[in-house]
This record gives sequence, structure tokens and C-alpha cells, in this order.
Amino acid sequence: MASLAFPSLSSLTISRLHSQKAPFLNSSIPTPSMSTFKHPSVTLHRFQCGVIRMQAGEEDFELKQMRDMAAAKKRWDAMIREGKVKILTPREAGYAIQLSNKPLLDVRPSSEREKAWVKGSTWVPIFEVDNKFDVGTLSRKATNFVMGGWWSGVPTLSYDSQFLSKVEEKFPKDAELIVTCQKGLRSLAACELLCNAGYKNLFWVQGGLEAAEEEDLAREGTQPLKFAGIGGLSEFLGWTDQQRAQAAREGGGYRLLYSIRLVGVFVVADALFIGAQQVGHYLQDIRTH
Repeated sequence: MASLAFPSLSSLTISRLHSQKAPFLNSSIPTPSMSTFKHPSVTLHRFQCGVIRMQAGEEDFELKQMRDMAAAKKRWDAMIREGKVKILTPREAGYAIQLSNKPLLDVRPSSEREKAWVKGSTWVPIFEVDNKFDVGTLSRKATNFVMGGWWSGVPTLSYDSQFLSKVEEKFPKDAELIVTCQKGLRSLAACELLCNAGYKNLFWVQGGLEAAEEEDLAREGTQPLKFAGIGGLSEFLGWTDQQRAQAAREGGGYRLLYSIRLVGVFVVADALFIGAQQVGHYLQDIRTH
């Protein structure tokens, strides 16, 4: 069997999936420390060294994440090659649900689930939006935003250590269970956990709900299933692959809407720039007088 076409393992994708407690990504975040001395020059030198160590630590952490994800991909590839998890397309999953009454386990976070979901599906997120405000979470939120969250709208997620127990409460180990997420990556991680826990009849929706056409699955919610994973500035401007495909089908009216939004962004940015200049001139005049 040929190697599976898994979703792209970019650094942003890895940062979305990573969690200190996730058993399939067993890594920890290095915490650099700095000593403070009374002499200013020594303090500055120590601070500079601390910054360099922190940058090196972040690079090492990213490399470790990439290695962990590469190892996970190999395990997932073998898991499917050995028949422990079977592949379904979104359309085949729709047939299985409709004709065989197989249950669908949706492991997406609430940020995606609340936009669109498959009718009758069971929702148990393997990762959930992290709404805590401790120092560590705020640091991860800032990193996620800088690394592309502002553009993609992807929130900071944390692994739910109760995921397995929640699934076991709802489904017996002999259930024929279809597992899906938005793109197909987190559902593979879920399949590995479920397989190791003794579930023997697992089906993975390749490509996730993002690969589903409207006629493939009975949908509920305010948006098409394809659009549930988009957000941020890219969604507002209509620059996602899903929106471009929609624009190609619907024609000029759809494109006009997002063109107007783009012009609006430039107008607002220009107004902010001019306002900042005026404030700067005003403060300079105050200082000179």
C-alpha cells in the first residue's frame, strides 16, 4: 500500500497539535532561566545571554516537535497499512452513516464544531480551545498569534486528558466508529489513542470534513463543513482556498464582496497611519513649546 497523503506538517500545524500532555507528542517546553546581578553591565550581559539561550531553546523545541510529528506520521501510516484503522472518503462516510447507521465521532474543538457539524454526530474534542489566563497559556497564545493565528484565526488548543474516558462512556470497544476532524490530522491522533485503548473497528475520514462536499454528509450549522476551519484575517478577506473555490463557482458578486472588504482594510490602515503621524506631531509640538 502506498504511503498515505497526510495533511501538510507545517510548523503552524505542529504548533496546533502539540501539547505537553498529549501521549502521541511526548515533549516538554524548555524554560530558560537568568540570574540577576547588582552591577548593571553584568546584568545586561546575563540578560543578553539569557535571550540567546531562550532563542536557542525555542529552536530546539521546534525541531523536537518536528521530530515528534514525523515519528507520529510513521506510526499512523503503519496503523492504517496494517488494517488497524480503515480509510473512508467523506462520501463513503456519509453512506456508512446513512445505510449502516455507523456512529460518527467528531473530535474537533468547539471553535470549529459550533460553525458546522454532521447531523447526529457525537462530539468529543481531543483538543479544546484553551481559555485559561495563566502565564504559560498567555505565552502560548502570543506565540500562536505571532506564528499565524492572526491570519488563520486558529485558537490556542490544549489536549483533553479525559478524551479516552469520555469516548468510553459513549461507545463500547466493539463499536464500528467513524472518526473525523476538520483536516484529518487530529482524527488520526484520536484513532491511535482509541486503537491502543482496545477499539478494533475504527474508520478514519481521509482529509476530514474540509474534504466533504455538501451532498456527502447531512450538515447542520450556519456554514458549509468546508468553511468550519477557517477564520482570522484570511477569512475576512476571502483569501482561503475554500473561499476562492466558492468565488469561482458563484462568480463576480462573491468576489466583489471581498474586494470591498480589502479596500476597507487599506482605508482603515491608512487612517490609523495618518492618525499616528498627527499624534506624533502633536507630542513633538508639546515638547518643543
